[in-house]
Amino acid sequence: MKRRTFIAGLGAAAGWPILCGRGADAQNFRAHTVGVILQGDPWYEVVDGLREGLSRLGWLEGKEFIFDIRDTHGDLQAVTEAAVALERAKVHLIYSVSTSVTIATKQATRTTPIVFVAGTDPVIVNLVESLAKPAGRLTGVYVRATDLTGKRLELLREIVPSLRRVVIFYDPNNRSAVEAAKQARQATGILGLELIEKHVASVEALHNLLNSFNGQEADAYFGVSDAMIDIEAQPIIEWAKANKLPTMFYQQDVIAKGGLATYTTDFREGGRLSAKHVQRVLTGSNPADLPVEGLDRLLLMINLTTAKQIGLAIPESLLARADKVIE
Repeated sequence: MKRRTFIAGLGAAAGWPILCGRGADAQNFRAHTVGVILQGDPWYEVVDGLREGLSRLGWLEGKEFIFDIRDTHGDLQAVTEAAVALERAKVHLIYSVSTSVTIATKQATRTTPIVFVAGTDPVIVNLVESLAKPAGRLTGVYVRATDLTGKRLELLREIVPSLRRVVIFYDPNNRSAVEAAKQARQATGILGLELIEKHVASVEALHNLLNSFNGQEADAYFGVSDAMIDIEAQPIIEWAKANKLPTMFYQQDVIAKGGLATYTTDFREGGRLSAKHVQRVLTGSNPADLPVEGLDRLLLMINLTTAKQIGLAIPESLLARADKVIE
């Protein structure tokens, strides 16, 4: 991850840092201000992709656009506060990263156009009326994180043939997570697996659960779409290793951190694709007229070092299909 320097500027009075790639004072430029709301890693990959995409379109940060980034660290209430503050600051556009952040941003604002990168079907969670005709002030890129829930469970069982019980953690107040849990419930039923659902509504509650949960209660951990849980991937990874539990995630960055496997879309590519939407909205297009774009490129990544640490042998047939193997 790139080193990022936070500077004072627009929105500082509200206690939020601004992130500008060139460290420039926004007042020195007649640039479009894009308010960015995210919940921490791994979502900076999306923002980095957006930068790349805008650069390829000939837009330079600090000249054509500046970012006002609000990292809410897994707190959905902070997302609401950030969205309200950005609309009051009259940013030209809000860029929301992840489904739960987009839902909260839409509910908290009234007039500001929103471009999103979301992992749950935006029609199902009422972000847009349809992918072809959003019919509102939101549009963006759908990266299909939740839709792959069943496939990830199939891969997890292929990795662990003796798999019987799978545990998931999620916030029941997070609509995206609830949809992902629903799909996990359906998929485990089809596969003949038992799904153990643990509800946590805060980071503190998650840590308490990790400290009290007996690893003997499950055969593997399965990550579902919940931005609050996502930023706590490292503690989950360490807990799983201590309990010799295989892990399956939907984020890319967790594999380098010690997660066992992931099957997902490319978050950075999602950001690059969304640059077209951002540029068009900032130059006058109506989000209602810009179809939501889908991202179909999928990545299977496996960490062999982690597999050895927990005493798990990965089938050679699966390693041959992997896009990336960490040894």
